[in-house]
Amino acid sequence: MSDRIRCACRRCTIRGLMGPAVIIAVGVLFLVDQMRGGYFSFGNTYPVILIVIGAISLAAAAAPTDGHISGSVPPAVPGAPGSAPTVPQNQFPGQGQGQ
Repeated sequence: MSDRIRCACRRCTIRGLMGPAVIIAVGVLFLVDQMRGGYFSFGNTYPVILIVIGAISLAAAAAPTDGHISGSVPPAVPGAPGSAPTVPQNQFPGQGQGQ
């Protein structure tokens, strides 16, 4: 699995529904096109996809962000196992190693 931390706030949860909702909307529109045809063809009903995207975006924007996790990777603790070694800083800036 992934070590990535997933945010469980309402805004991120609603935003995560965007892909499945669009796929379901496209499937329903193709089903209606095959069953009815005519005025309900995909060429006439595709704006429904834009409405679904707009509705989910509006719901995500209006949702609270209580408990939101902004970073996908937690910061590493210096000196912890698995963290990158720290490089000592030059105490005298402007002077190189060999001078």
